Amino acid sequence: MSDPSSKLPGEPAPRPRVVIVGCGFGGLEAARKLSGREVDVTVVEKTNHHLFQPLLYQVATAGLAAPSIAAPARQLFRGEENITTLLGEVTAIDAAARRVHLAEGLALPYDHLIVAAGATHSYFGNDQWAPLAPGLKTLADAFDIRRRVLMAFEMAELEADPVRRKAWMTFVVIGAGPTGVEMAGTLAEIARHTLSGEFRHIAPADAEVLLVEGGPRVLQAMPESLSQRAKEQLEKLGVQVRLNAMVTHIDASGLEVKLASGADGAGATSYRIDSNCIVWAAGVAASPLGRLVAAATGAETDRPGRVKVEPDLSLPGHPEISVVGDLAAAMSHVPGQPPRPVPGVSPGAKQMGRTAAENVLRRIAGQPTLPFRYRDY
Repeated sequence: MSDPSSKLPGEPAPRPRVVIVGCGFGGLEAARKLSGREVDVTVVEKTNHHLFQPLLYQVATAGLAAPSIAAPARQLFRGEENITTLLGEVTAIDAAARRVHLAEGLALPYDHLIVAAGATHSYFGNDQWAPLAPGLKTLADAFDIRRRVLMAFEMAELEADPVRRKAWMTFVVIGAGPTGVEMAGTLAEIARHTLSGEFRHIAPADAEVLLVEGGPRVLQAMPESLSQRAKEQLEKLGVQVRLNAMVTHIDASGLEVKLASGADGAGATSYRIDSNCIVWAAGVAASPLGRLVAAATGAETDRPGRVKVEPDLSLPGHPEISVVGDLAAAMSHVPGQPPRPVPGVSPGAKQMGRTAAENVLRRIAGQPTLPFRYRDY
């Protein structure tokens, strides 16, 4: 905490310093909760914007411009006198000295730390696939995928060989979670409607869009009835949904898929798909910052690298540090019910951010903290 002996007689005690790492849904909500309170807040973000990730696929498919889903972080807090925004990347956390170190050479002291650094792509040990099948987590990812999609149609227009042309007009989305489902459906709409009549030598509607999922259904986190309805809607758009299909290899000209035993429509146990445009939406892993937090505090992490937290979202032995959002292996604590994992969706991150900030205020006031309770509205 701040050293009271450092102040002059009659000088008011310095306000508690709160550092928030990350300006995603969790970090943004934490900062908003602390706005106008008797604390000094510093928000550290390695990009200069808050990104509305649920609509990132729209930028990747040219449906929306980047400013529609990205708000400058400084603009969000410019009217908040107790909030400072810094552009920087955290490289180390000194839990003993209570300092956050940035790549830019700054060391930020804190009394309370909220880490909301989010998640990144997971290729399940096959990181060599990343340049061949980009994921969708940032604006840079969206711009890259958009370039690949539009260039595929352009190359198909120029290609005389029918086999190579087919590879340019075959789009594969790996992973049938919310991002993969939205991406595949939008690609099908682009091919069948948006680009209709735009080319002389190809018919964009002839493009094939494949959604490859290793599990038995799309949107597995949703009720089965909604999964089935989503699958039917995708197929109505012209998307070929391949279930129980595990990707085993990706190269510059396509991918190889292995079918689970008993998979419907299996003519063979494995097959190849030739494609020059592959999008990865199959898995996420916690931000590398999770390892820094664990190393600095002794906290445990789960298999995806998320930091295990206490019921109030703080770290064991370090009540001044909280972890929220996709970086937290958090449980929802509802009275009378067993704890349940918090789903990795934006409402969960926002609610965790608010709870962590509320608990900061309660600690400052000497009040007991509250366990996190996820509300599915």
